[in-house]
Amino acid sequence: MEYADISIVEQIEMKMIRPSQFSVRDKFQKVNDDEMELLASSIREHGLLQPILIRPLSHGFEIVAGHRRFQACRSLHWRFMSCKIREMSDRQAYEIQLTENIQRKSMDPIEEAEAFKKYVVDFGWGAVSELARKIGKSEEYVSHRLQLLKLPGDVRQQIALNRLNVSQAIELTNLDSTKQSEILDRIISEGLTVREIREMKSLTTLKPGDWPTAGQSRSGENITKSVKVAKKASLTLRVTLMRLDNLIEEVHSTIHPEYRADLINLLMAIRLQVHSMIDEAIRFRNVTQKGISPRGDSFLTKAQLK
Repeated sequence: MEYADISIVEQIEMKMIRPSQFSVRDKFQKVNDDEMELLASSIREHGLLQPILIRPLSHGFEIVAGHRRFQACRSLHWRFMSCKIREMSDRQAYEIQLTENIQRKSMDPIEEAEAFKKYVVDFGWGAVSELARKIGKSEEYVSHRLQLLKLPGDVRQQIALNRLNVSQAIELTNLDSTKQSEILDRIISEGLTVREIREMKSLTTLKPGDWPTAGQSRSGENITKSVKVAKKASLTLRVTLMRLDNLIEEVHSTIHPEYRADLINLLMAIRLQVHSMIDEAIRFRNVTQKGISPRGDSFLTKAQLK
């Protein structure tokens, strides 16, 4: 985040301060009573060591960073509190909130995904590449989080409860609900790795006709050619992804906000599909390189596997 720090620190009456209207999280009250009591106790004993960040709006100020500190000070019945006041736009305030929460690791992956969707789709402030640059994360990080929103509620709940990590969950995004449920149960009960999940998917998602015949599969040359084509497919899809990002940027800069929401939704849906196709091409390439058929048996000789 690169903003000129033109700010002042003042004691502001707390009744003039209100929570952010563009909160990156729906519920700041997720902090439990014990944690809030500890924070309030620390502030009572040592004072407020760092001012909260606020911005001036009509009829008062809005919190940009420091909601927990504000709540703790309010529980102590403070009338005034130290605040850093800075002029900023809605977008800048949201980016600061989002970056702070990500750095503190205070959001679970689903909360991050929903916050990213607000930025890219709901508010239309920038494409995935722009958001990734703003928060200091890779495009893949942002895209994978957004893909989680394609999953049904029960799967997302497992992610929020830390029973399923992002890498495991991404493997479920392009499966139908029955297969998702089947593999999800095994992930949780057996602790399957990503590699094991992909092997399970290869047994169910590809038809035997999609793979080389018994005669062809014994040819190292055919396997090499298949891997090369899969790599080209992956590269082609990545180029498509970049072009979609350019289109999304173009929509943001050339189309009025009132008319661009549906178009952004369409482009984002296509982007997620392309990202899933990239993952599928990579999986196909990796499985083919190992000489493993969808039935789980090797279709290469020992000499070819070396």
